[in-house]
Amino acid sequence: MSEVFKEIKPTDISDNVFKLIGDDWMLITAGTPESYNTMTASWGGLGILWGEPVSYIFIRPHRYTYNFVEKNETYSLSFFDEKYRKALQYCGTHSGRDVDKAAATGLTVVGGDCNTVYFNEARLVLLCKKIYFQDINPENFLDPVIGKNYPKKDYHRMYIGKVIKCLIKQA
Repeated sequence: MSEVFKEIKPTDISDNVFKLIGDDWMLITAGTPESYNTMTASWGGLGILWGEPVSYIFIRPHRYTYNFVEKNETYSLSFFDEKYRKALQYCGTHSGRDVDKAAATGLTVVGGDCNTVYFNEARLVLLCKKIYFQDINPENFLDPVIGKNYPKKDYHRMYIGKVIKCLIKQA
């Protein structure tokens, strides 16, 4: 763990999770310091499921990060201050197949903690262990408007991860 972070309980997160994910965005990252990928996401959530603090994330199978989340037991969610908005935009519009996103944005990879990587510039990091996945099934849309999110029929896979460590930037 980077010395700029301290561990807190998930219940000590003071952020509004709707703003944190939907407005501020996050980086979903999986892999090792030598081989990882990250992507920007604004869909997902945090809560309690099966008596555990969890995150749930959504990744389309064509995204490069999908392969890393599939291959690894853990992933991280990194949340940043507004001054990193351009870095998040870059990570959401460029593929790790083509560019080194950390090098291009100036983000610093921290690795080894809970067998995944995250970023030193984040203000909040959740390290999660996958405990469930489910592919989105369009037959289950109760509101047909939701299908408009999938004009290419490239439905997300949902992952639920138990939050195994929560890190906050030290003041």
